[in-house]
Parts: sequence; C-alpha cells; structure tokens
Amino acid sequence: MSETPTTTEVASQYAAQVTADLERNAKEQERVGTEIAALQEQLTVLQHDHNVLMNIQQALAGAMPAPPAQSNIVPTPRKKAAAEPVEGKRTRAKNGATAPRSRKAAKKTPAANAAPRTTAVKSSAPTLVELVRRHLTAQNEPRSAAQISAALNQAYPERAAQTTVVRNTLEGLVAKQQAQRTKQGSSVYYTTISASEPSVAPESSTEAK
Repeated sequence: MSETPTTTEVASQYAAQVTADLERNAKEQERVGTEIAALQEQLTVLQHDHNVLMNIQQALAGAMPAPPAQSNIVPTPRKKAAAEPVEGKRTRAKNGATAPRSRKAAKKTPAANAAPRTTAVKSSAPTLVELVRRHLTAQNEPRSAAQISAALNQAYPERAAQTTVVRNTLEGLVAKQQAQRTKQGSSVYYTTISASEPSVAPESSTEAK
C-alpha cells in the first residue's frame, strides 16, 4: 500500500521534467534556426557584394590602356626608314615592292592607335568615390548609406551601387577626412567636410559631450 503513492509521485516528477526539457529543446531549436536564417541572409548579401566588386574590378582592368601594343607598332616604320639610306639607290630599285608595304603599315598605324583613345573615353567615367562625394556635396542635410545608395541607383541604374559598397566608400572618405560621420540613435549619417571646417572626427566630439 505504501509503495503505490511513491511510484506515482516519481512518475509525475519525471513527466514534469520531460515536459520542461521538451519546451526548452523547442525554444533552443527556434533560437538556432533564427540565427541560421540571419547568417544565411548575411552570406547571400556578402556573395552578391563580392560579385559586384569583381565586376567593378574587371571593368577597371579593361579600361586601362595597353602600352605594349603601341611600342610594338610605332618603332616598325622607324627601322625601315633608318635602313633605306644604308642600302642605297640600288636596293630601292631591286626592292621596289617594299615601299608600298611600308605605306600600308603606316596606314594601319592610326587604326591601331585608336584603341587607347576609346579606352580613355571609358576611363573618364566617374568612379563610385566621385559619385558619392558629389552627392554628399550637393546635399544640405546628412545622409545615410542606404539613402545615398538609393539615390545613386536612381540616377545611375547601370552602376548598381550596393549599400555595403557605398558604406565602405563613405568610411574611406571619413578616413581621408573628406567626409564626416554622425550618429543619431542607432543610425549613422554622413556629410562632407568643407575646406574651412576643422577635420575633427564627429564621434570624438559626441563622446566629449
């Protein structure tokens, strides 16, 4: 008779413990799942930014002129012109077909030199740093990286400026003392620094207050 209540009490304690463990396990699964989703989203953003930066790097590499191509083309007529006085009039008479070939090579030279001009036009496009600096200079109020990215995407849809890339560009301007960073709550805003303004970091002045 005395063993029955004891067994029932132990079973109830185990049942309550198992129920508590199940609830704790479910909460832990929910927490881990949320962290995994956040990390997956962050990884997707980083991969997208990596692809954008790779495209920008390839575009900048393609916009650079190629000096070796010019050095191989330009000296060719000079060597032929220098060899003609040494050979004399007899060599000119025998090799009468040499002159037309040199003229053809001279005609091809302007077409070959046209490539650097085209690349020079492409390289004249403003960089992201210049666009961000211009946008900040034209604004009367501080702007966040997201606001600047949205404005640049609207003005230059072909650039596809990501917020992360714009934020890194703004931090680079702050490091060069060409922009100023201010905080309003949890948000960060940026403004340009004029030549008359002292180059003091905004965060240090905030901490002094």
